[in-house]
Amino acid sequence: MNDSLLQSLFDETEARPLTVSELNAEVRGVLERQFASVWVEGEVVNFVQAASGHWYFNLNDGTAQIKCVCWKGTNYRIRFKPQDGVTVRVRGRLTLYEARGDFQLSVESLEPSGEGALAAAYEQIKAKLDREGLFSVDLKRSIPFFPRRVAVVTSKTGAAYHDIHNVLTRRARSVSILLVPTLVQGEGAADSIRKALADVNEYNQTLGPQEKIDVMIVGRGGGSAEDLWAFNDEMLARAIRSSEIPVISAVGHEIDWTISDLVADLRAATPSSAAEIVAGREEDILFDLRTVETTLGSMLEYKMLTAASKTREATTSLQTGFTASVQRAKDRFTSVASRLTPTALTAKVAAGETALETLVQRQVTAEKQFVTAKIELVERQMAKLHALSPLNVLNRGFSVTQLENGRILRDAADVKPGDKLKIRLANGKLDAAVLTAES
Repeated sequence: MNDSLLQSLFDETEARPLTVSELNAEVRGVLERQFASVWVEGEVVNFVQAASGHWYFNLNDGTAQIKCVCWKGTNYRIRFKPQDGVTVRVRGRLTLYEARGDFQLSVESLEPSGEGALAAAYEQIKAKLDREGLFSVDLKRSIPFFPRRVAVVTSKTGAAYHDIHNVLTRRARSVSILLVPTLVQGEGAADSIRKALADVNEYNQTLGPQEKIDVMIVGRGGGSAEDLWAFNDEMLARAIRSSEIPVISAVGHEIDWTISDLVADLRAATPSSAAEIVAGREEDILFDLRTVETTLGSMLEYKMLTAASKTREATTSLQTGFTASVQRAKDRFTSVASRLTPTALTAKVAAGETALETLVQRQVTAEKQFVTAKIELVERQMAKLHALSPLNVLNRGFSVTQLENGRILRDAADVKPGDKLKIRLANGKLDAAVLTAES
């Protein structure tokens, strides 16, 4: 037999009964200790927003319901206002309203659950921000033409970062990537992303003009509507809009747009597409350089062919004219010789031969001078074109030295011993390290 029960048979005094207040207080203490944090999902019914700002409603699963309260000091942080008929997921602690003995759930976090609730919450937030003008085209900033440093705000282990990294390292090796890891899904994800944006902007303010971050990619891979819900957060949208660094939203869901897509400076359908946008600027510049190089080569070849053709035409014309002159001289000489005596003829022949030799020598000299002049003209044209070539400086023995982040090194004070360098030569590239640095 239970000893305490046996002892109670001999107690001379009866135990004092609890008051209702004492009982309710004890029950409340037990409930709040045992159920300090619980997740509950159900349909909202009888939603009321009191004049005090508090929310009161019931959660119903079809067979049972529980009273809920969300105090004004808590619900101002909730970006979605519940309404009757929508399914929500709430986190809170069980408690007892001692004055009436009502069992209730004190809500600390609330988010929509299911497609209908998500759609309703999305439209609420979208309409509110649209009224404030946060989606205006006039607020959107252009992405820099040639981004050199890119911050990527996403999960460190997700596919989104790997896709962005692969595209940029393959197509734009001069672009420096800064990964800012963050949650992209679940409770706290929106606040995590918002904090990452603030951290990047704060860090950017400490950098010099040549080291500034040019653009920020914010996003993740695809998923369900619930998986992507963090990117519909109102406070995250305001953080994107207030960022000093232009933002590309890259939430991997090609059909539907998130709130982040609407408020960002540029929207990319997938993380890979965002990287293609950044990488495409460098490819445009390289394409233009290759086009200029090809054009210069074509101009040089045309000039050389034109000069050679003119030289051949001039030489042929000179030879033809000279042959005709010699033939006319011979004809005149023959006519005169027939009228001369043998002695005079001999003298005339000798003089004619001398004159002929002189003409031949002049013709040879004239041809050499003409050809030399044309060659000099071609060489001057080639020298001018060569001076315009982008590779001319490198071919003269100079080189281009870059830091690890792709920035061109112009001052020895910008490096210290041990820093890694990349050196571009006329033929090939070198990886090097700084031994000493003197300004």
